[in-house]
Amino acid sequence: MHENKETTNPHQSSINSCVEPKYSPSRFSIAPMLDWTDRHCRYFLRQLSSQTLLYTEMVTTGAIIHGKGDYLAYSEDEHPIALQLGGSDPAALAQCAKLAEARGYDEINLNVGCPSDRVQNGMFGACLMADAQRVADCIKAMRDVVSIPVTVKTRIGIDEQDSYEFLCDFIGTVAGKGECEMFIIHARKAWLSGLSPKENREIPPLDYPRVYQLKRDFPHLTMAINGGIKTLEEAKLHLEHMDGVMVGREAYQNPGLLTAVDREIFAIDSPEVDTVAAVRAMYPYIERELANGTYLGHVTRHMLGLFQGIPGARQWRRYLSENAHKPGAGIAVVEHALSLVADKR
Repeated sequence: MHENKETTNPHQSSINSCVEPKYSPSRFSIAPMLDWTDRHCRYFLRQLSSQTLLYTEMVTTGAIIHGKGDYLAYSEDEHPIALQLGGSDPAALAQCAKLAEARGYDEINLNVGCPSDRVQNGMFGACLMADAQRVADCIKAMRDVVSIPVTVKTRIGIDEQDSYEFLCDFIGTVAGKGECEMFIIHARKAWLSGLSPKENREIPPLDYPRVYQLKRDFPHLTMAINGGIKTLEEAKLHLEHMDGVMVGREAYQNPGLLTAVDREIFAIDSPEVDTVAAVRAMYPYIERELANGTYLGHVTRHMLGLFQGIPGARQWRRYLSENAHKPGAGIAVVEHALSLVADKR
């Protein structure tokens, strides 16, 4: 287990070592996104905000227990970091939670929100909303074996089970019998059949007032809101009602959003992060990864949206997209792509 959960990256602000954070990391977090929030993505996002809570992609209990790879791998520089688990067997989840705590994760989160067919076939994700007692059993099993927070990410309903009473019963059961103290609520229902995961992020209407009401009815619980949040101004409005805000695809497609988070959301007295400096802060990490056999494009694909709205952003994206996957591609490729933006700033 790591001893120090503070980042040691010299390129970041020194605020971690000299200022006691005013707010919990859950005040602003980046959603777990399959195939997107891998360890390379998280390391990059950490260059842009030292306070934001980062979530892993969902990792199934089967992969952790039976898989051949190290599905819990991450860099110490990623803290604060939460592991999202997919599963529905309390014993398996407890085993994985113990392993994750031993590896130094700051939080364990149970996925009760993903609507994909593959996830449903494994009996986890959004379909678990129909079995609140099982979710409670899963959370309780994990809480009994770890001391770090165990949280739930869920929807506001599934299929025809989308009444406010259904949502309150679910939260009440998981909080009461499962002793769950924190929920991240995606403010859309999920259709378990008929819609793709992408459509489930767009077609069911957002219902922020329902999530606000849930927080009012469960004031003793910590609750964050997720879904459709695109700006820090929107995040601030939500924080007038909620304990936290989770941002998903907007933060991935426009990561420059994070450069002002520490100051605007966490009230840390620090300058806005310089995006060019953030890219160069990635160079030592990229060099290490290249030496370990990682292709440059596996890292830089997460950086393509950084300069959105800035002259040269298109050239930056195009040059990296066309060259980062070539054999032998290294730091010189990134530096050249950066010059296409930096020379115009």
